[in-house]
Amino acid sequence: MRVQGLLHYGLQVPSLEVGHDFYTDFGLQISERDNALAVRCEGRDLDQTVLIEGPRKQLQFVAFAVDADSLPEWQRRIEGAGIKLADAPLAAAEGGLWFRDPEGVLVNLREDALAPWRKAAPEESQFNFGDDIQRVDRARWLEADAPASPRRLSHMLMFSSDIDRSERFYADLLGLKLSDKITGAATFMNSGPGDHHVFGFIRSTHPGLHHSSWEVTNFDQMAVGARTMQERGHQEGWGLGRHTLGSNLFHYIRDPWGSWIEYSADMDRITDDWQANEWDAPPAVWCPIPPETFMQNFEETS
Repeated sequence: MRVQGLLHYGLQVPSLEVGHDFYTDFGLQISERDNALAVRCEGRDLDQTVLIEGPRKQLQFVAFAVDADSLPEWQRRIEGAGIKLADAPLAAAEGGLWFRDPEGVLVNLREDALAPWRKAAPEESQFNFGDDIQRVDRARWLEADAPASPRRLSHMLMFSSDIDRSERFYADLLGLKLSDKITGAATFMNSGPGDHHVFGFIRSTHPGLHHSSWEVTNFDQMAVGARTMQERGHQEGWGLGRHTLGSNLFHYIRDPWGSWIEYSADMDRITDDWQANEWDAPPAVWCPIPPETFMQNFEETS
């Protein structure tokens, strides 16, 4: 058995108003739901983040999609592994099966389908290089300043005090597969053919959200998004760069609570034939020097 993919994550924050403004500035759409905020991408009928108000910032849960009518079989699998089912943390997230991972983070399995995302318009990916001409009699600069509008939640990475244990748990129970790992530092996992990774872990002393990554269509949206976030007071960032594992282009912005949010594009795509490796590699092929806070976990311990 294997989960279909990542649906959304739940994040407790001290102020829903601050959360609303930050995610809106990033280019996402917000709606109120049962004393929480649901965050979506334009053109995708799927919650990608649920914001909950509480005394401190804390990663509350992560939700995965499973096949229709499969929850009874998943329940037998979970309870057969000696794991107790739990209750949903709030009304806005009710449904499916709930249980805790070894770090105490709630995991939610839902029979919600992975809704299709908005396709890129042809002109958004046209590029001229040498004799390979894709754009003729169009002045790209007249359209290149369109606001960033992420199409989907691409992936998320959580902090873990034991990344090998976390990898085993999510592989053995949920069927996620190892894509690649950086020795002693990070693990990247996939849910089958598609993106190189949809989920993973970064080493820390305790759990938390390291970053969520949101796919945009092109380099222009990454640059315009980064500029917009700076103009609106979100000053600390890292990018532009190209990652090693996954190969995606990136630009990160630090959120108001110490985690990071990423504009991402051009990630590697893999099949079931992909062979995972362990690498002694830096996080990026090229990039500016990362902030000293980039690997720091600002969430409080329980």
